[in-house]
Amino acid sequence: MKLSLLTLSTLAVAASAAYEFNALSYNAKQLDNGDCPTVKTVRDDLKVLSKYTNEVRIYSVNDCNQGEPVLRAMEGTDWKVQLGLWVSKEDESYEKDKKELLRLAGVFDFKKHVSSVIVGNEAVYREEQTSAQIADKVREVKAALKKIDLGDIPVTSSETWPSYDKTLVDAVDYVNMHAFPFWEGTNINDAQDKVFEHIYNLQKIAGDKAVVIGETGWPDAGGNFEDAKPSLENEQRYMKEFICRANLEKIKYVWFSAFDEAWKPVSNASDVETHWGIMKGDKSPKFKTPMYDCKGFVPNSKPGDSNSSDDKDSSDDDNSESDDSTDINDDVENKDADSTSTDKNNGKDDDKDNGKDNDDNTNTGGAWSIAGGGYLMVSTIAASVALLSASFF
Repeated sequence: MKLSLLTLSTLAVAASAAYEFNALSYNAKQLDNGDCPTVKTVRDDLKVLSKYTNEVRIYSVNDCNQGEPVLRAMEGTDWKVQLGLWVSKEDESYEKDKKELLRLAGVFDFKKHVSSVIVGNEAVYREEQTSAQIADKVREVKAALKKIDLGDIPVTSSETWPSYDKTLVDAVDYVNMHAFPFWEGTNINDAQDKVFEHIYNLQKIAGDKAVVIGETGWPDAGGNFEDAKPSLENEQRYMKEFICRANLEKIKYVWFSAFDEAWKPVSNASDVETHWGIMKGDKSPKFKTPMYDCKGFVPNSKPGDSNSSDDKDSSDDDNSESDDSTDINDDVENKDADSTSTDKNNGKDDDKDNGKDNDDNTNTGGAWSIAGGGYLMVSTIAASVALLSASFF
């Protein structure tokens, strides 16, 4: 099954415009200590998040048995989930997640509650799998779902923008791209253009398949990473600029992340890993509602637009909520030359391993920030349709 931009746009138009976020990255583990979830703890989390979205993404159905309590908590509601299968160097974790996925499919109403299945989270970026290996696993999962009459559920894989090549694009139903200007050491003034340049470059190889932002965000506390400075002001500014522009350009996203998670490791290049949520660790919101306001938002011009300018003022203070930013050009096909990080890609440190517990090779919820960006909007209705449905498919 191939999902075109037109198909996604049509489905999005039919969706409710009741939520601020398309979807949120979510780890069902308990926030203070990382203990495994129960149906009650998940229900409590979803109740808090229901004001902002009705869709979450999880990274492993088998790790800490997250799949079952999440799906159980969603029964009788309009909540949807993007179910992840964790893939590491050895295929053991993938095989366990695939087995659990198919078991859950026999228990729960996947057609109602599962919006997509995501095979692997940055496994190519971590050099634990090749794109060809992940592509084979995507096809395998698609075939398994088709056999049980669930072939209409989209299957994809999540990778950083330099790691998505034509081999993987050809296998997935839609491209699920991670992009974090913060982890590229980008000044907040340049972050809007940085992330959208990556999107435009990946769209060139995606053809008529939709490019969805599977993770993006900005931390509110911790140490600086090169020119990227974490703060509440910068988190909210990036949120507004990314989501409002994504809405205008009909780009769907998952925002990273739902909650600050105190149990996550902080042994990465910058001690920000516990500060990506839109909600604090005590489940109170970081920002007033609405968390961002697209009224009057004017995006930067696309590269090549006749009204684009090379002399934009980028001298604003990093904590300013100005919408101005400079134009940044990065080639998605050049994996090494364009990375400004201290590591290989996106500035991520292998020690933190994308939020994964290093001792058990299971994912703990993603490392970057879950993809922020709206999908459905045109400038003439920006004010009235700023709050989008989180239902992707």
